[in-house]
Amino acid sequence: MSGWPMVRLGEVLRHRSQFIEIDDLTSYKRCRVQLHAQGVVLRDCVAGAEIKTKKQQVCRAGELLVAEIDAKHGGYGIVPDTLEGAIVSSHYFLFSIDRSKLDQKFLDYFIRTPRFFEQVAAQGSTNYAAIRPGHVLDYLIPLPALHEQKRIVGRIDSVVAKLNDAQYAAGEIGKESRQLLDSSFIQITFDAPRKRLGDIAPLIRRPAVIDPLQEYPQVSVRSFGRGTFHNPPLKGSEITWEKPHLVKAGDILISNIKAWEGAIAVAKPEDDGRYGSHRYLTYVPNDGIATCLFICFFLLTPEGLHYVGEASPGSADRNRTTSAKALLEIPVPLPPYEQQLWFGQLHDKVCAVHSLQAESHVCRGAMVPAILDRAFRGEM
Repeated sequence: MSGWPMVRLGEVLRHRSQFIEIDDLTSYKRCRVQLHAQGVVLRDCVAGAEIKTKKQQVCRAGELLVAEIDAKHGGYGIVPDTLEGAIVSSHYFLFSIDRSKLDQKFLDYFIRTPRFFEQVAAQGSTNYAAIRPGHVLDYLIPLPALHEQKRIVGRIDSVVAKLNDAQYAAGEIGKESRQLLDSSFIQITFDAPRKRLGDIAPLIRRPAVIDPLQEYPQVSVRSFGRGTFHNPPLKGSEITWEKPHLVKAGDILISNIKAWEGAIAVAKPEDDGRYGSHRYLTYVPNDGIATCLFICFFLLTPEGLHYVGEASPGSADRNRTTSAKALLEIPVPLPPYEQQLWFGQLHDKVCAVHSLQAESHVCRGAMVPAILDRAFRGEM
């Protein structure tokens, strides 16, 4: 442990409660705190005439802003320079920092730690519990000498910067790998012949025979090409209009109400044996002619989605039902099967890169709290 003295925030912060009268003819920036100690951000910029409560507080950069109700969910943060002069209602509290005793960034890092949040949560344990300024001023903070605070902040900044650099590099690699995939697709389809979707991947339905005593695990498709997901199983005794049909791994699964916005996916091995409602269409590629991944990739390209959109008439979103017959007429580029297999291997490698990128993001999210915990234990 650090051995640093623990002091009340009231010794280094001052509650500032000053209000202004809103002018209807003036524009104002309004800010808000994000939950989970994610900082203070711009809410909007509005004319004074649109603000109903005419008495508002003016924020100063570097102040601690605490939400009266949302504090128990991590609703607090330091006002950034960009929000100097922004306004907040009386449901927020502003605290100025005594810079001769407390470094602003030291406080900024501390309020992101469990040690701080636990103090807030202890006084906001019910849904309607409100934090008062006196509560905030009673919270405890470890307070080394000012020069030590600045040293610790420098160490945290250095480590976090390295994590950010690594995450940025991973993001750039992800972008480049996607560009490689797209350019490879264009290359192998540039002069490839076109075939009707129905000729290379016919529509195949496998209606379930409903047993009232059985359950039918469901599979659905997310929009925007984000793959499949699983819903709670349907009970046979409760099935009415759903008319489930069996899905097998490798099926091209298309939502007939959201296909136009990319609700198209290849059924994964873990989807095998699940059931889609009658709203889902299953197309099965002819073996040795086309691969499910290649066809699905094409349907999710701008060109493919254009054809899907044409097969989904209707002006309102909820009325844009995709015609199964019209989908069969979509002209799909068909390079040699071996090239499709090669593209599939490249696609898998790119997906692996993106998975590593996602893991890197999660890892960073876990490492920052660990770094802050070490810092405020005096271990950095």
